[in-house]
Amino acid sequence: QVQLVESGGGLAQPGGSLRLSCAASGFTFSIYSMSWARQAPGKGLEWVSSIYSDGSGTYYTDSVKGRFTISRDNTKNTLYLQMNSLKPEDTALYYCGKGQGSFMSTMNPNEYDYWGQGTQVTVSS
Repeated sequence: QVQLVESGGGLAQPGGSLRLSCAASGFTFSIYSMSWARQAPGKGLEWVSSIYSDGSGTYYTDSVKGRFTISRDNTKNTLYLQMNSLKPEDTALYYCGKGQGSFMSTMNPNEYDYWGQGTQVTVSS
């Protein structure tokens, strides 16, 4: 019954911004860590960011630090990824994932038990 539905992807110029959203349902959103991962053409799934259940801890892969911000609104069962200063290398299908605990920071996508359908982000001139 767990459902994760990503939205907000699209085409952006280098240096531009996008905000991704993930609407969650079918579980108690506020007690689980959440994560974003992405998959570029010809590459494997790459962990991007994670956030504690209460939003108190956030973690990022080095390539997006200072540019991306993960957040959540537990009153709306929604996860966000604000992406600024976008680069062509950010082009990928972005997925949100549900953690198996409350205070997870793992960078291994296999340790998240549900993933959404993904939203496409394309960064190009």
